[in-house]
Amino acid sequence: MQTWPAPAKLNLFLHVTGRRADGYHTLQTVFQFLDYSDQLEFTVTDDDRVTLLTPLPGVPEDRDLSARAARLLQETAGICRGAQIRLTKRIPAGGGLGGGSSDAATTLLALNELWGANLPRAELAALGLKLGADVPVFVRGRAAWAEGIGEILTPLEPEQAWYLVVMPPVHVSTAQVFATLELTRYSPPLTIRDFHEGRGLQNDLEPAVRSRYPEVDRAMRWLSEFGEPRMSGSGGCVFLKVTDADRGRQILERIPKPFSGFVARGMNRHPLYMMR
Repeated sequence: MQTWPAPAKLNLFLHVTGRRADGYHTLQTVFQFLDYSDQLEFTVTDDDRVTLLTPLPGVPEDRDLSARAARLLQETAGICRGAQIRLTKRIPAGGGLGGGSSDAATTLLALNELWGANLPRAELAALGLKLGADVPVFVRGRAAWAEGIGEILTPLEPEQAWYLVVMPPVHVSTAQVFATLELTRYSPPLTIRDFHEGRGLQNDLEPAVRSRYPEVDRAMRWLSEFGEPRMSGSGGCVFLKVTDADRGRQILERIPKPFSGFVARGMNRHPLYMMR
């Protein structure tokens, strides 16, 4: 059995720029990884069964992204072997940190290696898109400017800052957030230069989430005492850039109940980036 990391991500901003004919919204965002990860362990088996040793509560196996990723790779590459998957979960579900997408990407990367499928990374990213719009950035393994539904990626090198991440005790439904009437659907498109100069970097989903999830609103208001917090993805986790890890831990010591959180550094390379 081998252990493989599946890091969290932050959306350093998120704009909704339009809506496609198929109902999906077009976005602009910047993805950056965090040095805070789930851990997956894989044991290759001689039969073709994919077994979850640590199923997630409330998630049927046919909806589990790690299991779906493994079976999609099996089918695509014609693999006759199977795997047992053990997940140590740290990234909260429904928190906007990409935990499920990251688990799926790590499953593709790990089993591509362990099964000897040897698919190129670009093909793995295309498989990942079938599982979710955030999966390709984890497969590609670089911080990125993202457009489309989040799958059109341009590598980027944002500051690898320290962040305090607060986790409200909520599970935010991304679909419900995008369906809200007050959602700003058409923010003016930005350029990468705008991002580097700090212009217009709000999260368009934040007002809708804060109005429906009082815990997220409370977390934002508390963090505002220490700086300018933002929400990641569709929430509910919120984050604050801090000067260093010690400052993040000082603030974290004052976190009110029932919130929890962690301090982590931004990373511009996925831990598995150097895999072929």
